[in-house]
Amino acid sequence: MSNNQNASRASSKILWRIAAITTMGSLGFGYDTGVISGALPFMTLDASQGGLGLTPMTEGVVASSLIFGGAFGALFAGQLSDRYGRLGVLKALAILFALGALGTAVAPGIWTMVITRFILGIAVGGASSTVPVLIAELAAPKHRGRLVCQSELMIVSGQCLAYVTSAGLAHLFDSPFIWRYMLAIALIPAVLLYVGMHFVPTSPRWLVSKGRIAEAKTTLTGIRDTQREADRELKEIIAQCNVERHHSGVLGKLNEPWLLKLLAIGIGLGFVIQFTGVNAFMYYTPMILKETGMGTNAALIATIGNGVVSVIATLIGMWVINRMGRRSMLLLGLTVVVLAQIFLGVVLNFMPHSLVQSYLALSGVLVFLFFMQMCIGPVYWLLMSELFPTHARGLMNGISVSVFWIFNAIVAFVFPVLLSVMGGMTFFLFAVVNIGSIIFCTLWLPETKGLTLEEIEQQMKQRFSGRSKWRAVDVKAY
Repeated sequence: MSNNQNASRASSKILWRIAAITTMGSLGFGYDTGVISGALPFMTLDASQGGLGLTPMTEGVVASSLIFGGAFGALFAGQLSDRYGRLGVLKALAILFALGALGTAVAPGIWTMVITRFILGIAVGGASSTVPVLIAELAAPKHRGRLVCQSELMIVSGQCLAYVTSAGLAHLFDSPFIWRYMLAIALIPAVLLYVGMHFVPTSPRWLVSKGRIAEAKTTLTGIRDTQREADRELKEIIAQCNVERHHSGVLGKLNEPWLLKLLAIGIGLGFVIQFTGVNAFMYYTPMILKETGMGTNAALIATIGNGVVSVIATLIGMWVINRMGRRSMLLLGLTVVVLAQIFLGVVLNFMPHSLVQSYLALSGVLVFLFFMQMCIGPVYWLLMSELFPTHARGLMNGISVSVFWIFNAIVAFVFPVLLSVMGGMTFFLFAVVNIGSIIFCTLWLPETKGLTLEEIEQQMKQRFSGRSKWRAVDVKAY
């Protein structure tokens, strides 16, 4: 075996290990967003029975408080990571993860729960904007798609873990207080993230932006196949940073029309992914299944299927993403999502309550989630780490992901109300919205497959400055 092949394997192992450590933040993100579906049925019990006495309205408030915190965390973590570095921000977020997990587990009342869920949301949102960026800035172009998708894999794995844990605890322990233990388990990924951050290198692009070129060279040498590859990439990063050095502050970083257009696409993609209704399924699948007459424990067990399908779909997506264009995957996923939502609407509106209806509804949810997590979720997080230029990546990613969390909160808050008022017609409404998303992606979404971050930046500037004609299937797209 040649020295180059040995070096390639060694650098790949290092990058996968870095991604595994960094995505502990994504695991916490997934667990904290998924566990609420198992905890809510117990939290709706009266306080005298061990719950918090939640009503449909306060259920929405509790579920969405984490998401509003996520919007706040994503926005400020993005800016702070540009200033202080991705690693320092992730260490601080790990501490917030731990505080939020403890706070929600011991919350004595509704408003304490809302406040601590908001704090937990800051950590979740901050991790969602920082983890993919750090991985993308460390990864070589040939590894970037799969490594960034590992973040999505850990998100859905965390959600799957939450579903399995919730169903298992509910089955094994006949206690109305079991929901507190469900929430406390979120401490584990928080501790792993904090400890793991001491073994992850600093982003070479951030180091160059701070004038620490020697450190950046050392980092790149350790994570690239050859010294020549590391030197070439370092020169590209230095050249790009020199061009961008005059940018400072929020207005300075966003002072060109092409950047605002790119930011609008990032925000639009957040709308696309959230208004598929994916988190309505993640948070409220037990509620959907109970609408068909299924019992609480049976609904919790059935929800495990959500997590398992999501993990399998994401693994397939990680394999496919370097073979298909980002744009093609997204459009395929949205098309099947629309069909699955129409199917769900038909099942819930036009079939009598029965075991057949329950299983057909569950099958519709699982088909939806399979294509959502294979084609849409991974592509979204990958694009958020790729689309934006180095000098404003943290800021623009933070703004985009912050609005993504606001869209998430709107869906989480409104869905139980829509379901109670409109029933199965709710899914027809989502289908119409997603047809609009298909049109948006067809017209506006660029292709980034196979390009370095610096090449993507140049392509985006050319396209959105109107300096050259852009085609969706441009260089290296397929």
